[in-house]
Amino acid sequence: MERVLTVGLDGSPESLAAARWAADEAERRHLTLRLLHAWPLLVPEPTSVPAEVDQNYWARRLMHNAQAELQARHPDLTVVGNLVADDAQNALLHAASESEMLVLGSQGLAPVESYFLGDISLAVVARAERPVVLVRAERPQEERRTLSGAPGDVVVALKLHGPSDDLLEYAFTAAAARGVPVRAVHGHSLPLHAYTPWGVDRTVIQEERHEAHRGLRQVMRPWREKFPGVTVSDSVRADSPAKAVVTATAGAQLLVVGRRKHHPPLAPRLGPVAQAAAHHAPCPVAVVPHD
Repeated sequence: MERVLTVGLDGSPESLAAARWAADEAERRHLTLRLLHAWPLLVPEPTSVPAEVDQNYWARRLMHNAQAELQARHPDLTVVGNLVADDAQNALLHAASESEMLVLGSQGLAPVESYFLGDISLAVVARAERPVVLVRAERPQEERRTLSGAPGDVVVALKLHGPSDDLLEYAFTAAAARGVPVRAVHGHSLPLHAYTPWGVDRTVIQEERHEAHRGLRQVMRPWREKFPGVTVSDSVRADSPAKAVVTATAGAQLLVVGRRKHHPPLAPRLGPVAQAAAHHAPCPVAVVPHD
C-alpha cells in the first residue's frame, strides 16, 4: 500500500503554510503527499459548464493552485489532489486513518489568542489514529530569521513513567531526517517537603533534578543506540509540565507531545501538555497518539 502524508486545505494562508511544511516532510520521508479539501456541497464533476455556474470551480482552483506550487518546489515529489464531498472533520479523520500522518494549518491570530483551527482541528487531533501535526502560519521573513537563529532541534515532551516509545520513535525519526538533535524536556512541580518556612530547600531541588535527569537518560538509552547519529540532550524544569514544554520550544523546529488513545469516559481527550502545546507553542507541534 502506498505510504501517504495528508494535509488539509481550506484555501487560507494558514493551510497553504501547512501544505508547504507537509511537502518538505513528505520529501524527507519519501512519502506521497495528498492534498485534501472537504466540502459537503461538492457535486459530481460536470461535463462542461462555465466557471460562473460550476459549483466546484473554487474547490478545483484551490487544489490546482496548491498542487502546482508544491510540484514546482518539489519536482520529484508525488503530489495528488483529493476533493471530498463530506464534512471536514469526518474527512480528515478518515484520511488520518489511511496516512502516515495528517498535517493541519493554524489560524493567524495574535499570540494571546492563538488557537489552531478552532474546534475542527482540536477534535481531529483528539480522535485521529495517527500523528497529527499542527503548523502555524508562516511569519514574515525578517521575523523568521530573528526567531530561528540556530538550526533548531526536535523537542519531545516526556514523562518519567508510562509509555513513550511512540513519541520517541517519531521524534528521533524526525530529527534524523533533518540532521538535528533531539532534546527531551520534563517538567515537574516540587514536592511539598521542598518548601520550608524560610524558602525552598535547594538540596531537595537538586535531588529531584538529579533523579529526573537519570530517569530521562534511562528512557532515552535504547533510542540513542537505535539512532547513533542523532545528538541527544535533556532538560528538567521545576515547573508544571505544560509550562516547561512550551517554554522549551523557543527556537525549536518541531515539538512532539503525546496523547493517550484510551482515557476515562469523563476525562478530556487532550491532556494539559498537548492542550498547552497546541495553543501556545511557536513551532509546529506533532501530537502522537499512544496506548
